[in-house]
Parts: sequence; structure tokens; C-alpha cells
Amino acid sequence: MQVFQCEVPAECEGDRLDRFLASRSFLPTRSRTAALVRGGHVRVDGVLRKASFKVYPGARIDIQIPPEEPSEVEAEAIPLSVLHEDEALIVINKPPQMASHPAPGSRRGTLVAALLYRWQFEGSWPDPQRPGIVHRLDKDTTGVIAVAKTPQALHALARQFAARQVEKRYLAVALGTPRTTRMEVDLPIGRDPFDRKRMQARLDQQRPASTRFEVLRVLGSCGGATLIQAEPLTGRTHQIRVHLASLGHPIVGDQLYGGGHARPGTGGVARQAIEAFPRQALHASRLSFRHPLDGRQVEFEAPMPSDMADLIAAIGRPPDCG
Repeated sequence: MQVFQCEVPAECEGDRLDRFLASRSFLPTRSRTAALVRGGHVRVDGVLRKASFKVYPGARIDIQIPPEEPSEVEAEAIPLSVLHEDEALIVINKPPQMASHPAPGSRRGTLVAALLYRWQFEGSWPDPQRPGIVHRLDKDTTGVIAVAKTPQALHALARQFAARQVEKRYLAVALGTPRTTRMEVDLPIGRDPFDRKRMQARLDQQRPASTRFEVLRVLGSCGGATLIQAEPLTGRTHQIRVHLASLGHPIVGDQLYGGGHARPGTGGVARQAIEAFPRQALHASRLSFRHPLDGRQVEFEAPMPSDMADLIAAIGRPPDCG
């Protein structure tokens, strides 16, 4: 990894951070600069800043330039659970620990690599790194994901997602017990300016985000956790995770948003199950949309994964509430 430092001269006061860095000889293009800023590789006086940040004289800028990732995705013999396949679609029940597509730090073991091994994607794709991928699930979120087999199907599905015509349902095991059985969160979501891996729900963000929640079952008589159904009406990064955390009920196992520790008073068996769970307990259970070939409404469901079922069973056992 290459590391550079520079200091902002007086004549550059007020320049955007990305424009200032693009003018340096070690960062030849503004797009490359913006990617480094988004990836958390640029700090101004030790603080992560957005690309639009206005620099000031004397500021020290530290830039880490990671090595370029390979441009081509290699096919990998990874088994897949196929829920449906036809000439336009492949619908997969995605397991945990599988990224939807290659990204920095997740080049191998992706859904795209598994699909390339099993099927031949032909045609001109908007992004060759993500052939067929029209929506995504977080690496540790399980469940239904639809993949287009042709560019035409991809565009048809993308229009439905953009118009919010796709119905999505998720199951989550959240810490604590909400006061009401039905909730709707309408809070914009944007990236945390100090931690690029996290998102934030803040009123001053410009990208609206809405999620409906319904309590399905309180787990255990101590109220240590709750099984919740989530319906995201928009498609922001980490949306369900961030919105549940904003309600004070982060998802079990979600270390990034406060779901790694059981609530005080949670019984011993339930506490152990909650704190040992290795991922966010979030599952995409149902996906419904119009088929890209004939427009008929189709719906696909994925059963709850065994690790979440075991978690629910452990929390729901006769408790020792302490």
C-alpha cells in the first residue's frame, strides 16, 4: 500500500477535497480520488472527510492508496441453493458469509463467482463485475436474492426497484421488546463521516428511507429479544439494521450497530445464545415483483436459516431472568 502526505497551501483554501487531491500528481483522476475518499483512505488532520469537504490552509492530508484489485471475476465452484430458474431469472437463497458481488476485501467467495461457475452470462452488462446483480444483500444477511440472466431482464427488474414496485419482507431477531406491535420509521440514511463502514439515520441526510416493522413474537418471558418482520419501502445501505438500531432495538449479532450484547436481565441461556451469535440475525424471507418476460406477479420465499431458528429456540426456552 502506498502512503502519501501533503499540506494544503494557502492558495487552495476552500477547494473541494476531491478536486484538491486530483490536482496532486499521485492521484491523476477525480474518480479515483472520490473512490479513495468513499473507502475511508483519506484523512484531513486525522479525521475522515467527505469528497465535498472544503480544505483549509495548513491542513495535513494523509492518503493511503491500496493496490488495485483484479478487474476480472473468477468463477468458483461454490454450491448454491436455487429457489427458481427460468430463461430470464435465477432466484437464490443466499447463505451467510457470502458477498453479493466483488468488493474491496471480498474478492472471492461471492455470489457472482458462484453464478459464473454454474451459468454462462452472455451479452453486454452495465457492470461486468456484477453481471445480473440488480439488488444485493449484506454479506451476513441470508435469504432471497433475484439475479437476471440477460441484460434485458436486468433493466426490467432495475426499473421496478427504482420505482419501488418490488415487495420485500425480512425477518429479524432484535434486542429487547418494542412498546408497540407495528411501527414505521421514516429517517434519512447517509454514511457516517467518521466511520465509512457505518451508516447513520439523521434528519439532515438527503436520501430518504422508510421501513415498516411488525412484531411477530416476543421471545422468552424476560423480553430479551423479539422476532420482527421488516418491510423496507426504500433500498438504502444497511437500512433495516440502522432503523431498528434507531428504535433502540438493534439486531442480535449486529456488532456494527450495537447488537452484540444482551440486555441487562436477560437469562443465562438466552444471553449466551445472543452474545455467541456470529452475524446479524437478519433474513430476506420473501421477494415479490413482476416477471421481466411477461409481467405476471411472482413471489419467492426462503425458509428461515437453521442458525436463526436455533437462536429463536434458545431465547424462547424457559428463562432464568436473573
